[in-house]
Order: sequence, then C-alpha cells, then structure tokens
Amino acid sequence: MGINHAYGGPDDLPPSLPIFPLAKALLLPRGQLPLNIFEPRYMAMVDDALKGNRLVGMIQPNPETNKSEALFQVGCVGRITQLAETGDGRYLLTLTGVARFKMVEEIDALTPYRQARVDYAPFSIDFSPRAGEELVDRDGLLRTLRSFAESNELQLDWDSINEAPNEALVNALAMMSPFGPREKQALLEATDLKGRADVLVAITEIELARGKNAENTLQ
Repeated sequence: MGINHAYGGPDDLPPSLPIFPLAKALLLPRGQLPLNIFEPRYMAMVDDALKGNRLVGMIQPNPETNKSEALFQVGCVGRITQLAETGDGRYLLTLTGVARFKMVEEIDALTPYRQARVDYAPFSIDFSPRAGEELVDRDGLLRTLRSFAESNELQLDWDSINEAPNEALVNALAMMSPFGPREKQALLEATDLKGRADVLVAITEIELARGKNAENTLQ
C-alpha cells in the first residue's frame, strides 16, 4: 500500500504528534498496521488527524516502570491510508508507517488524547526505502522462520514469503511476531534493517530454545 504524500526527510514531518499508546503494537516504516478504534478519545484523535495531516504516532506503554502512564521513548509515525466506519461507533483503519521518532517531551494538551513533541533525526535512514537490504542474512532468517513455524504448527504462505523483498519481509515478520512489549521494542529500535533481522532471529531462537527446554522438562 503506497502513500500519496511523499516524506523525503525529517523536515517533511510535523514536530508534534498525537500519540496512541498500545502494547505489542509494532509499526515500522512502510509497514501496514490495522487498528480497531473504539475509545472516544481515540475516535476524536482519528477525527482530528483526518482534518489535518492524517498522521498518528504509535508507541508502546513501558512496563518496566511503576508509572501507569509511562511510555517507551521511541515510536513510529504512521499515516492513515484506509478507514471504514462500522456503524456501531468504531473505526477500522490502517496506518502505513512513515518513520520512527524519539519522544522529546509530552505536551500538556487540551485534547482528550495525548500529544508529544518528537524528533525524527535519529532515524533518518527510515526515509530511504529498502536501505541496507543487501546486508540482511535472508537465508538465516528463513531457516529460523521455518523452524519456528514447524515448532508451532503454523501454516505460512511460502510463495509470498519467498517473493517478498528483504525490507518487506523483515518488517512484516517483525510486526506479526507474537513476542512481548520488550521484544517488540527491541525490533523497533534496531539501528537498521540488518540489525532488525538479526534481533528477530535472536529472539526467535530464544523462543525455540525455551520451547525445547519445556518439552524436555515434561518428558
């Protein structure tokens, strides 16, 4: 899914964003994240975004602190590229990832949803589609994916997987992975595409090892 508006670099994005905190929801550049919006404050956020630049900042709550409102410091801004009204007070929408951001400070806003000033400069590589694809260990990634699928009895569309470019493959697998908030955040904060692929393989191998240890314990 493409984006009609071109974002060539950090200066093409606004200095502040509406923030949508959601655990285990990972959005990456050029990835698509479907969302079911039903809380009134986030319905208002979508309405306001549609009146303006259609941009929403996805970020995870930080479970490592005792503060219920605490957030991780890195998120990803997405543009609303699809939206449907359900007729029962919900929006079904798709966000297409643009670039990651670092939170600078939260804004004391009058809106029912949270807003923050953000900095995209640390993630300027996100504005270059398919940057670093040639460095990804695709064979190693696919071997690990196959082992994970077999271990969990998952049916995958291998034809589509084999045809996908490295960026689309790595980011889609990262976004769909069944891991927790910390693992998702590590995937988000990986320096580049190769780093994200390496983190994904490492996390998956840890999960596979845990599964094997559990089987050995039960025997």
